[in-house]
Amino acid sequence: MTDTPTYDIVILGAGSGGYAAALRGAQLGLKVALIEGDKLGGTCLHRGCIPTKALLHSAEVADTAAEAASVGVNLTLDSIDMAGVNKYKDGVVARLYKGLQGLVSSRKVDLINGWGKLVAKDTVEVDGKQYKGKNIILATGSYSKTIPGLEIGGRIMTSEQALALDEIPKSAIVLGGGVIGCEFASVWKSFGADVTIIEGLPNLVPNEDASICKALERAFRKRKINFKTGTMFKSATQDDNSVTVETESGDTFTADLLLVAIGRGPVTKDLGYEEQGISLDRGFVITNERLHTGVGNIYAVGDIVPGLQLAHRGFQQGIFVAEEIAGLAPQVQEESGIPRVTYCEPEIASVGITEAKAKETYGEDQVNVVEYNLAGNGKSQILKTTGFIKLVGVKDGPIVGVHMIGARVGELVGESQLMVNWEAYPEDVAALIHAHPTQDEAMGEAALALAGKPLHSHN
Repeated sequence: MTDTPTYDIVILGAGSGGYAAALRGAQLGLKVALIEGDKLGGTCLHRGCIPTKALLHSAEVADTAAEAASVGVNLTLDSIDMAGVNKYKDGVVARLYKGLQGLVSSRKVDLINGWGKLVAKDTVEVDGKQYKGKNIILATGSYSKTIPGLEIGGRIMTSEQALALDEIPKSAIVLGGGVIGCEFASVWKSFGADVTIIEGLPNLVPNEDASICKALERAFRKRKINFKTGTMFKSATQDDNSVTVETESGDTFTADLLLVAIGRGPVTKDLGYEEQGISLDRGFVITNERLHTGVGNIYAVGDIVPGLQLAHRGFQQGIFVAEEIAGLAPQVQEESGIPRVTYCEPEIASVGITEAKAKETYGEDQVNVVEYNLAGNGKSQILKTTGFIKLVGVKDGPIVGVHMIGARVGELVGESQLMVNWEAYPEDVAALIHAHPTQDEAMGEAALALAGKPLHSHN
């Protein structure tokens, strides 16, 4: 019998949260084991954020080509070469994967390939071999959910199968109008497909500010992306040629394929968590604000912890826990201060709380709101985009929410994050110099308006 290797940290799962914890832990001089049954980088790198955004970039290029004549460039969009699109997408993933492998190796993290299970409060077992950790980090990620009775297969798929398609569907039904659903709908429409989104809640992207929801719906109507909100799914049937969806209201829709994009569930089943006394709620691991499970020295990060299921949230949590274990007492990050981006066309970006939440929190008469229309921004005119930047502020107080829609507004969320998390006052932001001509100028203009001294608007 061989001795059980012992580490300062054993991490179960090598997605964004897990590998960030491993890299930071090793950087702090801790001995780290990183266990992964699939590929280093997890869902985000291989089946989520990165390949999806590569598809979205191909879609943006297609849109640019289709609209080239409007800016004086004569060219034609002959076709979408899906084999070429996939080659580009897979190449991006492969380069990032290789770079991540090199990083983990250079930091001397022990990468253990295999499916791990928690078998004691300080031990993870992989293929019959045990690894002891003075600290354990659970980072097992999430999976694409489906509706009970709706079986994935054939023409009914989740985002993982959709990313591997080798041809563009002529038509598609998207079940779910959240981030994933709207991004795929946007891509397929740019590639020439006829798309219909079915969403049970009253609006698309229902977690966003109400004005953003309405603006996206207007933009999607203009793009001829069909959608039915407030509509509950009833059933789906498929044959060799198509799939048909029936809703609770009696409507039927038929298309080449059905994308099920109703969210992601935590991967925690049969991993030994409950047996070791860890509390689960609907499969999610319950932790305190410092991400400790309340059992031994076991922490949890990423999509298995209730809250926003975002790769950068898991990444930050991984760093946080590594620093917590090292005794650095890192600062807790407020959930509302995490930036959120939906990469459809037009893009959506937000950080902080919505107007409705602000009024609920501070009182209706204590909230000031400004919407700065991108029509007044020079770079937005050059990009031929519409949309707005909305700032939500507390009277005589800080900016508590930033909500944006328009081409490439995701690139503005960095400043927005600083504004909200550092509790900047409108006059603080208004005093900053925003480079011209950039869309970032619109942020300065919105802040000027919220500070009561609008320059290019009538607020």
